[in-house]
Amino acid sequence: MNKLNIALAGPLFAGLFSTLSMAQNVKVGDIEIDHAYARAMVPGAKVGGGYLTLTNTGSADDTLVAIAADRAKSAEVHQMSVDGGLMKMRPVQGGLVVPAGQTIELKPGGYHVMFMGVVQPFKQGETVKATLTFEKAGAIDVEFSVGNIAGGAPGADATHSDMGGMTMPKPQ
Repeated sequence: MNKLNIALAGPLFAGLFSTLSMAQNVKVGDIEIDHAYARAMVPGAKVGGGYLTLTNTGSADDTLVAIAADRAKSAEVHQMSVDGGLMKMRPVQGGLVVPAGQTIELKPGGYHVMFMGVVQPFKQGETVKATLTFEKAGAIDVEFSVGNIAGGAPGADATHSDMGGMTMPKPQ
């Protein structure tokens, strides 16, 4: 009977710890970083996406000026938009301003972190360590929890897609 209880409790605790790691909250100076997660990647992929929430609790704007990740040759903030049914993705030039007293959500379909030159594709359940450098708050170490390949945060519904608003061309 004890073995059965242990076997049933294992998945429960694993889910609890997975949720706790997703809820990581880091605060340095006036900048608070929360809910950092990345997508799992297909084998051989060299580019990955990361998402998080940035809150500036101060009275002055701050700017995210650099990102470095332990498993990527480079990382930067990109913005995705849909214009006339075509998806456009571009790096954010000059850094991402986090206005005083406001929250910026980096999420699928908008601003996001692009991990480029990834040496070992991210797998669900892993973490990716990164350092975000802000003009005023300085360097902040963050761990991105790797969620499912469909793009959801760890523990989230896997049916989300960030391709909303896009019209896909029909095969010829």
